[in-house]
Amino acid sequence: MSANIDAPWITAQARQLLAQRGQAWLLAGPSGLGQYSLALALVRAWLCEQPSNQGACGSCASCHAIDVRTHADLTVLLPETLMLELGWPLSEKAQAELDSKTRKPSKEIRVETVRDTVEFAQRTSARGHGKAVLVFPAERMNIISANALLKTLEEPPGDVKFVLASDAAHQLLPTIRSRCQSHTMLWPDNLVSLAWLQGQGVASDEASVLLRAAGARPDEALRFSRSGLRAASWVKLPKAIARGDASVFKDWSPAQTVDALHKLCHDLLALQTGAAPRFFEASDLPGTGSLSRLTAWSKALSFSARTVEHPFNPGLMLEALVSQAQIAIGSK
Repeated sequence: MSANIDAPWITAQARQLLAQRGQAWLLAGPSGLGQYSLALALVRAWLCEQPSNQGACGSCASCHAIDVRTHADLTVLLPETLMLELGWPLSEKAQAELDSKTRKPSKEIRVETVRDTVEFAQRTSARGHGKAVLVFPAERMNIISANALLKTLEEPPGDVKFVLASDAAHQLLPTIRSRCQSHTMLWPDNLVSLAWLQGQGVASDEASVLLRAAGARPDEALRFSRSGLRAASWVKLPKAIARGDASVFKDWSPAQTVDALHKLCHDLLALQTGAAPRFFEASDLPGTGSLSRLTAWSKALSFSARTVEHPFNPGLMLEALVSQAQIAIGSK
């Protein structure tokens, strides 16, 4: 994941939000629409020394400090796994624990970091342009973490602003949602998305297929491209699965595999009910299978998605998933 704050749909939404007042925003929508990018664009503008109605200047000392992850007036609340991926520094204590291998990086936003953030919010601004807190994905706060933040979110000190960004805002505590002004992420136009993807170095023929594979979400399409997924592989995937060819998932994580199978199942169910497929072309799909089998498969994939980060044996899990798919499609 990276912050694509210069994407046209991100800059347009940033201008809209910066023109409004508010100390706490909740950016909500499906994953892949740029919640993190928009959140980062907002905090950059809030802390910028020379902001305009277009956002941050991008060249002042404050903007540079954010770029190099050293801004004294910015706190980011992310799961440790995402902090490491995006290059944000962990606290000295957390880094020491990981270095000593006493534990693994957390996939949740830990209550200890939230308590540190509450303390940060009470301090005086170091640069004199206020302070900012970015929380993403906000639904990764468990009940204890969310409650630790609630009081500060309800009555923030005068010079601190919050932006919470979420791919699943319905999972947030209602009390957290009620303390924020809500913004629903916009879906960018397909032509704009394709032009942007090509500007990021994705070939035009690749961009159209990957954007479809991502359900028209450009951030997700770019992530697919940078992870090595190619259009030809995506197009061949449905019929390879129908043949029981698990090699198409050779370099995929269990989570990516389940996500791709969920998309295939969605499109087969769409055909069964007379709707158009979303993630694949109809001509690339195998026989549709029965509605009852596909529905049962969809439920099984939802169950797998809840446990996919902790597979007991990834190889056996992959075999089971492909066998399950063949049965649902009717090719086994």
